[in-house]
Amino acid sequence: MFDSYHHPHPAYRRPLFARGGMVAASQPLAAQAGLDILKKGGNAIDAAIAAAAALTVVEPTANGIGSDAFALVWTDGKLHGLNASGPAPLSISSEAVRAAGHKKMPVYGAIPVTVPGTPAGWAELSRRFGRLPLSEVLQPAIDYAENGFPVSPTAAYFWEKAYARFKEIFTESHYEPWFTTFAPAGRAPKPGEMWRSPDHARTLRLIGETGAEAFYRGELAERIAEFVQQAGGYLQASDLAAYQPEWVQPISTAYRGYDVWEIPPNGQGLVALMALNIVKGFDFTGSDEVRHYHRQIEAMKLAFADGQKYITDSRHMNTDVKRLLSEEYGARRRSLIGAAALEPEAGDPHASGTVYLAAADGEGSMVSFIQSNYMGFGSGLVVPGTGIALQNRGSDFSLEDGHENRLEPGKRTYHTIIPGFLTRNGQAVGPFGVMGGYMQPQGHMQVVMNTIDYGLHPQAALDAPRWQWTGGKTVLVEPTFPNATAQALARLGHDIRITLDSGSFGRGQIIWRDPETGVLCGGTDSRTDGTVAAW
Repeated sequence: MFDSYHHPHPAYRRPLFARGGMVAASQPLAAQAGLDILKKGGNAIDAAIAAAAALTVVEPTANGIGSDAFALVWTDGKLHGLNASGPAPLSISSEAVRAAGHKKMPVYGAIPVTVPGTPAGWAELSRRFGRLPLSEVLQPAIDYAENGFPVSPTAAYFWEKAYARFKEIFTESHYEPWFTTFAPAGRAPKPGEMWRSPDHARTLRLIGETGAEAFYRGELAERIAEFVQQAGGYLQASDLAAYQPEWVQPISTAYRGYDVWEIPPNGQGLVALMALNIVKGFDFTGSDEVRHYHRQIEAMKLAFADGQKYITDSRHMNTDVKRLLSEEYGARRRSLIGAAALEPEAGDPHASGTVYLAAADGEGSMVSFIQSNYMGFGSGLVVPGTGIALQNRGSDFSLEDGHENRLEPGKRTYHTIIPGFLTRNGQAVGPFGVMGGYMQPQGHMQVVMNTIDYGLHPQAALDAPRWQWTGGKTVLVEPTFPNATAQALARLGHDIRITLDSGSFGRGQIIWRDPETGVLCGGTDSRTDGTVAAW
């Protein structure tokens, strides 16, 4: 697949190779937790669950037990998709939120809290594909929560940023459990400082022992619902009791001999596929770097314009995904890309704070898994005595009448977190993902093109300088982005802005498998504390 596994650029680290199994995660302890489960006889699915559960402990700045999750699972020669995102409460409505004085959905607090899907997702993955008991798979996470662990540098950085913001804006009593849980010393923990959460450990143990039943139909469910309602929210015990994750058919687009796979809406993976469907009509060989970047940026802008207009809960979409991914529609959108930057507008196809991990075992199974509380710590609500930090996914709903993603009871919102997967000729190449809000489809597009168009190995594909479209003609670039190229893009009408903070450009993981030897090749993003654990 790659021109070379050695890349001459000194900034690029080398990939890691192994045969027995591999787990790539944004935090070393979580990757090691997954590897430990593999060594105990677990498969890639068990390892992914173990790493995901550990991440709720060792990287609470980006996810938690109250998160949503999505997974793409390759096993026995077939790709399966799991949507473990939760819906809005049945008692909420756009009218009720507007009547409470809100012109748009609040970002923090109890109103944007939706049903957490992650625990049910772990249990369902374990039930259908796992080899070890869920209680055993969650044990590494339980140990870290119970005994403590030294906080990693990137987590400490985002922890401090969140604490500095929250101490200014979280003045109501229902936010106090966040501070007692995540800032027990009256501040955020520093890099290398030990932090533990016994409440978190007890909750994880209950989830493991009951297959997540306690979370949705037991004592935890009752405590969650009672606390959310006391804080002014709408979530009820009946919403939790009714929840089940959904197995879905992954969607894909063909790209230069490969198939790129994503979870269907309500996830925004469709945006990445639409962008690739547009750019595949262009030639990215040769040395015209400026034109290459220009076309990528313009394609992503057009794909996002469509995605933000049409993507929502698939049961509420009025636009067929097949139309949006058709060759004809891709060609029509491609024809709009000229020599200068444009303001993106949605087309008419009917007219003709996240963690990502990848896991693989030596038997051929591979998992692309992502979970998130959203915006770092989520809603700011921690259910007292449980360690459960609740997500604020409902903040992405629109209150606008007629909007595709309008808030409705029991509806899933447009979702930013997306796992990716690559296949070729019906065989698995492997899982990939780039976390980070609306950067995610942009990261997916860039690492896929780095891999396929430019022949970069996983580590180089992740470490390459990234760009990020943020709206209109504004494009952020990293400090390592070529300055001459940035200036040339500006002359084409792009509003190029260099940012010193690489945190918004996503943090990714990749594992590829050689179809002939079964050798695994993994990379982890240099923008975070991640590692590839392998044997």
